[in-house]
Amino acid sequence: MQYWLCCSYHPHKKEHMMRPTGGQHRGSKYFTCRKKPRKPPPIKVPKLSIEELKPKTDKFDSKALVGEGSDGKEYSTVLNNGKKVAVRKLDVLSEDERNELLTQVSRVSNLKHENFVEMLGYCVEENMLLLAYEDATLGSLHDILHGENSAESGLLLDWTQRLRIALDAAKGLQYLHKEVQPPIIHCDIKSSNVLLFEGFKAKIANYNLLNQSSDVVTRLRSVRASGTSVYHAPEYAMAGQLREKNDVYSFGVVLLELLTGRKTMDPNLDKEQQNLVTWATPKLRKDEFRKCVDPKLEGTYSIRGAAKLAALAALCVQHDVEFRPYMNNVVKILSSILEDHSRPPPDAPPPQPPDA
Repeated sequence: MQYWLCCSYHPHKKEHMMRPTGGQHRGSKYFTCRKKPRKPPPIKVPKLSIEELKPKTDKFDSKALVGEGSDGKEYSTVLNNGKKVAVRKLDVLSEDERNELLTQVSRVSNLKHENFVEMLGYCVEENMLLLAYEDATLGSLHDILHGENSAESGLLLDWTQRLRIALDAAKGLQYLHKEVQPPIIHCDIKSSNVLLFEGFKAKIANYNLLNQSSDVVTRLRSVRASGTSVYHAPEYAMAGQLREKNDVYSFGVVLLELLTGRKTMDPNLDKEQQNLVTWATPKLRKDEFRKCVDPKLEGTYSIRGAAKLAALAALCVQHDVEFRPYMNNVVKILSSILEDHSRPPPDAPPPQPPDA
């Protein structure tokens, strides 16, 4: 928060307290030269050529387009080594912007965690920044929960799979917040950025490079460009405040998607049900969570576990930042929910040995 000091000018005083803010002359003690753009640190993934990527993406034509995020478009392709990758294309306008983005790319190239999508290569040519990541074999959580053919494809997520996906994604965020130094705030957590691999292993993808700027105005411009989103925490959407608990709020929305099976915004529903957060949270607080559980589960879920997941989601999407948990606490709660679900009930018969 900035505080402004208003100073009144008194003609009878020889000096006044206001420091000149513009039009400084070279001889002035307040003169500062504009610094040259700092060279970005080394990037620890292979550099790719535009000649390799352009033909394989039909020159970045819409036919190869598989998604569009808040900071660029995404294409699916195969590298010369046979590796299938997802390529994000970001337009770079100036040398300052390019160096700032490449500094962030350098940080991403160092990130190694089983629940964070790995960067495999990059390319800087023709005023473009191209980033190649490992490609999700099962698509995104959004595709499976809300895709047109999700139920018919046989990929309807059961209760255990939903809990494991939630825990995997939470561990990916915990890694960014607590293990990476300095910490990284993702800024773009949503179900389409939770990617699924073999065995429904979940990994966090596509953290917003543009929103890592220390300049609040730059962040606000990026937020406004991405449009209003149910995933955005109030303090982030309105004032561009960058905090770890921005991600916690967004993750809470993803938990609501897993619990309810609903989209964050659905214009096909009644007006009071269209926004997932405003529809679900009053019910979670009134202990009416059963009304929120995805009907496609057909009752095949743990009531106790669903109650705990609903309570956790309600904590994460609280308007007041201070009352939201940190991601390490979220991971502990999800771990306990999954352990309780995996543990047999007290009166269950002991497992029988297999037939000889």
